[in-house]
Amino acid sequence: MIYFKFPFDERLLSADEKNTKNAVTFFSYNSLHQISFNGDIFEIDPSEFTHTSITSETLNDDPTNSSAETKEEYSKTLQQVIEVIKENKLPKLVYSRRKIFTDFNTINYRESFNNLCKSYPNAFRYLFNDGQNAWMGAFSEVLGKFNKTTHKFETMALAGTLPVSEEWSEKEIEEQKPVTTYIQDILKNYSDDVEQSETYDHISGNIKHLRTDFKTNIKAEDLDKLIQDLHPTPAVCGIPKDFCNESIRKYEKFPREFYAGYIKVETEESILYFVNLRCARLYKDSVHVFVGGGITAQSNPEKEWRETELKSEAILKNLVVS
Repeated sequence: MIYFKFPFDERLLSADEKNTKNAVTFFSYNSLHQISFNGDIFEIDPSEFTHTSITSETLNDDPTNSSAETKEEYSKTLQQVIEVIKENKLPKLVYSRRKIFTDFNTINYRESFNNLCKSYPNAFRYLFNDGQNAWMGAFSEVLGKFNKTTHKFETMALAGTLPVSEEWSEKEIEEQKPVTTYIQDILKNYSDDVEQSETYDHISGNIKHLRTDFKTNIKAEDLDKLIQDLHPTPAVCGIPKDFCNESIRKYEKFPREFYAGYIKVETEESILYFVNLRCARLYKDSVHVFVGGGITAQSNPEKEWRETELKSEAILKNLVVS
């Protein structure tokens, strides 16, 4: 079972599972695992969805026996990460944690998904359960969008996070710059003509990011290789990629699973790739919310903790709990 909505599109969609064509595929952060929903994409009648029961009671028990990091544990590890960044003169390293929510009897996931869709109209929004894995998320970063007819490819550099009301500081501005450079350098390997926009504010619910857009034309046969080169971007990993991935495995308490991976959706006209942030793994008795942030030499553990708490609200504030 999968339900999803495209950014700025309120049609509720699913895959009919009537053929073997991959409609929607979720790729794990390390690209080693994937979950596919096959068939043609079709629109679901909203009134039909209203009578669909999707609750936490239908999900699997949480087998992990995990406890989330405390603020003290997070701050202590983050200080070590900052030292690694300084010692190795890294522009950025992304460090994440899980927030585990268990204070409920039942969660109505149909209504929770409806809330998520209303809160984030500019995001790719989804809810799925394949029998073993259940996830829900909403995020607006596009890893890639390819037009099958024109061969136009679009992507974006999205980094830096603040509450909407706050002003950008040097930390966020410096965090976004290497993401932009990284994407520009990769695209130049596939095209001699890359359009780059000015950097501007990208609003996502109660927070904002710095965003730069890119457009170019590529060969259709290069698309998969380009996506593999782009993922994971510095926005979810850091720079340099291999060293930062090593550090992520060393310092993060949990495997990322499908968090910070990407979602591929193929329509008649386009192939779209969305970064899977602001997401949670769902169990009968718990919700594992994944949150992270771009860490630089200028990062402050207290401020980074507040940023991850703010990001966790994307899921938690939309849950319909009893």
